[in-house]
Amino acid sequence: MLFGTIAHWRAQLQSGAISPTELVEELDNSIAARDPQIHAYLSRNKEAALQAATCADLSLPLGGIPLAIKDNICVQGEPTRCASKMLENFVSPYDATAVTRLRAAGAIPFGRTNMDEFAMGSAGENSAFGPTHNPADPDRVPGGSSSGSAAAVAGGMAIAALGSDTGGSIRQPASHCGIVGLKPTYGRVSRYGLVAFASSLDQIGPLTQDVADAATLLNVLCGHDAKDSTSSPQPTEDFCAGLGRDIRGLRIGLPKEYLSSGNAPEVRAALEQSICCLTELGAEVTEISLPHTEAVVSAYYIIACAEASSNLARFDGIRYGHRAEGNMSLDALYSKSREAGFGAEVKRRIILGTYVLSGGYYDAYYAKAQKVRALVAQDFTRAFEQVDLILGPVAPTPAPKLHDTQLTPLQVYLSDIYTIPANLAGLPGISLPCPQAGCLPTGIQLLAPPFAETRLLQAAHALECALKG
Repeated sequence: MLFGTIAHWRAQLQSGAISPTELVEELDNSIAARDPQIHAYLSRNKEAALQAATCADLSLPLGGIPLAIKDNICVQGEPTRCASKMLENFVSPYDATAVTRLRAAGAIPFGRTNMDEFAMGSAGENSAFGPTHNPADPDRVPGGSSSGSAAAVAGGMAIAALGSDTGGSIRQPASHCGIVGLKPTYGRVSRYGLVAFASSLDQIGPLTQDVADAATLLNVLCGHDAKDSTSSPQPTEDFCAGLGRDIRGLRIGLPKEYLSSGNAPEVRAALEQSICCLTELGAEVTEISLPHTEAVVSAYYIIACAEASSNLARFDGIRYGHRAEGNMSLDALYSKSREAGFGAEVKRRIILGTYVLSGGYYDAYYAKAQKVRALVAQDFTRAFEQVDLILGPVAPTPAPKLHDTQLTPLQVYLSDIYTIPANLAGLPGISLPCPQAGCLPTGIQLLAPPFAETRLLQAAHALECALKG
């Protein structure tokens, strides 16, 4: 399998030890050998990648590096299916801004990765084209919704990948697969060309082998974009600048609400190990409180489903997307096209979202959820007056078994309790692996104030080095 960081392969390319076309060939061979068991990819265009590789500029930050792209991020001339029958035959006519910036930095988009349909899921099981398996244990889920991106990086089938995070969809699969996943501050990376699930929560970010690679990709991805009205004008910075710096004296908060008895022993052990490492590095770990933690899942699923109901209304079988066959009324065409095009989980969330936005229920549910969202954001504002960063688990348990029929949809939703708050508050967060002998991959999460990615990556890099020993 093709393991190695961006920094490693850049050095190999610049030294002439391997050419960009040879690297694409090696990556294609790795995918062909491993992916039949993992199903991380939905498609890949080897010819287009080889053509781009022949004219790769190795002087650029990502010159000659092939990167996998989640199937809900548009790549010109390639399928953008969102792992849904609804968009099975849709080919994107343009690049997402994130992809445009990767190309400008010399990267080569190679491969469309599997995902939960329309990014709705936490396991990678909701794809219309079959589930992704966890490379660490193929009988277990890789996490979701960026399941294919995480599994490809962890399984030696991608050097790095792009994913999207609406309620933990980068960080949670990164945790389950044992890699690094970074969710930037909302607005830090343009959403133009990202097929919308919940527009006020969605954010594109990298999944990588290590923290340094995440910083390298963020340097390329971030910046204002006039095509995205929510794109922040916040000046960009060199996110690699803080890597390797001392974190002595850094104040790190540990929410008492995250010390749940429902956390698996592996999760508790990872948290304790991280606290020890941070303390040895000279950071000050103190207990804090995020009082509205128990309400975040309820608020999130009302807001996210309401926005999904609105965003997915565009898929009607008329302009593009799946269209039911036969002569029928307009209402019947809408109904039958969506019935066949959308999977069970997407339908569940559309129905829930439509319900909470309907007359008589808007104030009782949606308006109340937005008030809870404001309270959650206030919790973090107060917390960051006391501490510089917040430490916690990524998920209550390691990766569950595939097709676990004992898990109800509600139990699956609750698995996002530690990742959802960052999306509701628009915060940056990172998941890093916490190696434990004989255990499934388990990640640890650090959260930072808005636009404090440099501080976040500095601490994450220091913790990563300490955990690796």
